[in-house]
Amino acid sequence: MKQTLQLRLSQQLNLTPQLQQAIKLLQLSTLEFQQELEQYLNDNPLLERGEEAPAGEAEQPEPQWEMGGDDDGLRWEGTSHGSSDDDNDFDPATNIARDLDLREYLLQQAGLLQLPHRDKSLLLMLIEALDDDGFLSQPLDEVYSQLPEELIQDYELELDDLKIALIRLQHLEPLGVGARDTADSLCLQLRQKQPSAAKDLALKIAQNSLDLLAGRDYTKLKRAFKCEDAELKAAQELIVSLNPRPSAQWSVTSPRYVSPDVVVQKVRGVWRVRLHDASMPKLRVNRLYADILQKGDGAHLARELQEARWLVKSVQQRFDTILRVATAIVERQRAFFEYGEVAMRPLVLRDIAEELDLHESTISRVTTQKYMLTPRGLYEFKYFFGSHVDTDAGGECSATAIKALIKQMVQQEDKKKPLSDSVLAEALSAQGIVVARRTVAKYREALQIYPVSQRKSL
Repeated sequence: MKQTLQLRLSQQLNLTPQLQQAIKLLQLSTLEFQQELEQYLNDNPLLERGEEAPAGEAEQPEPQWEMGGDDDGLRWEGTSHGSSDDDNDFDPATNIARDLDLREYLLQQAGLLQLPHRDKSLLLMLIEALDDDGFLSQPLDEVYSQLPEELIQDYELELDDLKIALIRLQHLEPLGVGARDTADSLCLQLRQKQPSAAKDLALKIAQNSLDLLAGRDYTKLKRAFKCEDAELKAAQELIVSLNPRPSAQWSVTSPRYVSPDVVVQKVRGVWRVRLHDASMPKLRVNRLYADILQKGDGAHLARELQEARWLVKSVQQRFDTILRVATAIVERQRAFFEYGEVAMRPLVLRDIAEELDLHESTISRVTTQKYMLTPRGLYEFKYFFGSHVDTDAGGECSATAIKALIKQMVQQEDKKKPLSDSVLAEALSAQGIVVARRTVAKYREALQIYPVSQRKSL
């Protein structure tokens, strides 16, 4: 094989360390960003927190973008925001009592009962045998068979002792705990209600025909129990008021705290967008080390100084990009802030990218896990982006606006004759929004709205 030399031209994109750092910081959520900065502060002695500007630079006022007014334009103004944050100050928000889960709550109640040691031990054992829903799905005779033989002999335990312990368990709060299943739990709760005809009918339904009630098959229910609409409706309302899952209010979930990156406010008829102070840590280069380097000493710290300056610049670039993107979103979706979801406009990442002369991937990073605090609530940036449907007039309607219209129509429908997906599609068409029935069904499911058969009521 003959060896030859060939000259080829090619282009390759090489990301500088500074650009890699800027991209990394941009795509982090606020919490991840704070954690990343802590790591940088621990690793680089030239970095420190502070309200002053980095050494050799004058601190610039925090930029704010204003939108609105008669000219429909954007105006920039510089404002200063003082801060009195102190890391050593006590934060009452952190002084929160830990919530009990269902098991701990039941054990706490059991501990207050004046019972012999044997009886209390059986009660505690049944509490430990409950499943995640608060049910004792395992039959009592099976539980009894699993007890150690020496325990049965030492305490002279019988199956009736377990039955008594179960009764004690079912009298603890919340009502319905210790039941075999959902139907049994509803019956336990109903038995605690005041005597009434609705209670008697509700008990019969819970014991025998809960599936028919769930399926809204009122015709079969009225035939089975020989009752009228008013009687069935009263029993249904009573059952619906119960808790089908005893552990629901005691489920311990780790709360997810979200800190907004920007704040949107309307001041004197003008929509203002500003960075949230709490999400903007102030960084600076340590003046002492900077002075040493300026005097020609501490050459070994030159690399750390360069990295510190890069980081300060990357952090500022992150804030500037988030603010620019948030401002562009608010400008495009001003109608949403004025009138709500029904006024949401179609918007895709490319629209903002072209307006700000940024790449779509940059917009994607900025809008992921970044949040906007508005008078209407807290929203992720991505909430304002979505697909669209063409209208008869040649315009476009966003999917969010269509969902809002569907939600409104369902809320206002006659519960005895709920609107089917086909009827909803026709109603939207009458407003100039042409959308297929299957699309309506998809949007309805996304809104967690039941189908027409399950929304029907007496």
